[in-house]
Amino acid sequence: MKYDVTIGIPVYMVERYIQRSLESALAQSYPSVEFLIVDDCGDDDSINIVRQIKDRSSRGDEIRILVQPKNMGVAAARNRIIDEAKGEFVFFMDSDDVVAPAAISLLMENARKYDADIVFGSYEKVDMSGSTEVHGYPEMHFLEQDSFAAFCYRKYGGIQASACNYIVKTSLLRNCSCRFVDADYWEDFAFTFDLVTKVSRAITIPYITYSYLCRENSLSHYQQRAAIPKSEVVSTIRVVEHLKATSSVLEDKPYFSSRCLCIMVADFYIACNILKRSSDIIPKFSSHEIMQLFAHPATFRQLMSFRQSFFKNFFFYILGKLPSCCGIGIVWCVGKVKKLL
Repeated sequence: MKYDVTIGIPVYMVERYIQRSLESALAQSYPSVEFLIVDDCGDDDSINIVRQIKDRSSRGDEIRILVQPKNMGVAAARNRIIDEAKGEFVFFMDSDDVVAPAAISLLMENARKYDADIVFGSYEKVDMSGSTEVHGYPEMHFLEQDSFAAFCYRKYGGIQASACNYIVKTSLLRNCSCRFVDADYWEDFAFTFDLVTKVSRAITIPYITYSYLCRENSLSHYQQRAAIPKSEVVSTIRVVEHLKATSSVLEDKPYFSSRCLCIMVADFYIACNILKRSSDIIPKFSSHEIMQLFAHPATFRQLMSFRQSFFKNFFFYILGKLPSCCGIGIVWCVGKVKKLL
């Protein structure tokens, strides 16, 4: 490896944001960083702005630009970063976000100190009005096999779904064949959700190292549109189906029941959003299609052996076996109680 860290940034149609984003990366106080830019073949001026920054920056020689053969999406771009990174660690970054100047230094300090596979920083979300929402972690050390995954699944939503704002060993990603699934949404959620099962030693730190820009018309805000193609929702459902499939090899893990519950909760949120936005999704989902979401990743035999989260898992297992008319009614009632509908 030539560098300690590779900051990998997919670039597609972000000419309004890429200068601020890339310059924040280049401002890192940590010296040994490769800046790996993947040009995903947008038709705006984004990559020209990158090239201009490369020409004038004192760290220009550390910027490497890879060009995709055609527009292939963020998952393919990030997979290429995994394949071609020259850093011992990888740090994924979105091309409209900002990283704090000391981010890599803080993350690497903890990675070295604890020989960690992965280190998460705290973060903030900034909307277009400038309003900021802080998501801080306490300092936590997970230094035993399976302890980090057990925490992540037990604390559903306690670890960010994004693939950004953590450093992870490049060798771990390659040796464990960690890949982003090809999907319009939630590909980063699936990646991180599976990645935590490969990690032996993990650290979270309280310092804010990353700022997410929550902008209109970004992929993460598709739900705000007046009309949603059904194909996009189906793409998200396929991500969760992928997670169900990758659960089968984890049956003997102490966190298996908690992982199953997290997956079923994700399905429940998708079902509630389908019901809530039913008039906006084109074409519509049938009741049968919605109830197919509730196929449980565990078998009945596996379910009966659960020592944790048994009753919630059992609820979802039975829900998936009910006739569509009954199941939809239950989902609607529970969604109302949870204020999701």
